[in-house]
Amino acid sequence: MWRDAVGTVHARAGDSARIVSLVPSITELICDLGLTGQLVGRTGFCVHPRLALKRIPKLGGTKDVNLAKLRALAPSHVVLNIDENERPTAVALAQFVPHLIVTHPLGPLDNPPLYRLIGGIFGREQAAEALCANFQRACEALAQAARDWPRQRVLYLIWKDPWMTVARDTYISRTLALAGWDTVPATATARYPALTLDEITALQADLVLLSSEPYRFRARHVAALRALPAMREKTALLIDGEMTSWYGSRAIEGMDYLRRLRRKLSGQDAADNGFGQRC
Repeated sequence: MWRDAVGTVHARAGDSARIVSLVPSITELICDLGLTGQLVGRTGFCVHPRLALKRIPKLGGTKDVNLAKLRALAPSHVVLNIDENERPTAVALAQFVPHLIVTHPLGPLDNPPLYRLIGGIFGREQAAEALCANFQRACEALAQAARDWPRQRVLYLIWKDPWMTVARDTYISRTLALAGWDTVPATATARYPALTLDEITALQADLVLLSSEPYRFRARHVAALRALPAMREKTALLIDGEMTSWYGSRAIEGMDYLRRLRRKLSGQDAADNGFGQRC
């Protein structure tokens, strides 16, 4: 038996289970666990693995799910996330879906339990344990490398007009902390604070990272920030947002990515490894 984020206890599902995932990163995890053949629906933001998902019907976005289309697929299980999906959606789904699996990873260390939850319910324990081992390797390698570098204050931007960043009580911030990057501001009243340009310059961050999602920052945005007199001496660059914000199996790649990025920025790797190119 497996308990999800809201305390619901789930029994093992049979091979005939029909799965809908409304969480992009967990859709990827489901496929990496070898369950693509049982996946019958996804959101339009579920894009990895691209080739495997081409045949899986899209059901709208994470917050505007097409319930009629979903119902027609007759799923036995729907996977949800507390932050990414709306509560009214879950209430509506409960009227006709036998099993709702609710997830809520709050930091990277919540990934192994997530692997075991999904893998256990759908009979993929061995694949889940393999992911856990890979996660542990990547996590330990990042933590070990981070001890060799000074901690830095990092401004991580996720939106423009208004400029927005992440509070420390977020999955993104906790992921960056593993790499020795402490997000600023240190305290905030919102999880995703809005900032003026004056507030950005006043934060005195050592590094500014502009994410590829949810807002797709471009090189011109980096140039605009660097043009500010108070920012001319700062390092600012694009970063692949999937590597910091996606949990599930993508988190393993994300920790390796952050380790390589920190190594490059520390001057230990003079070669251009293409960081920022995906953004």
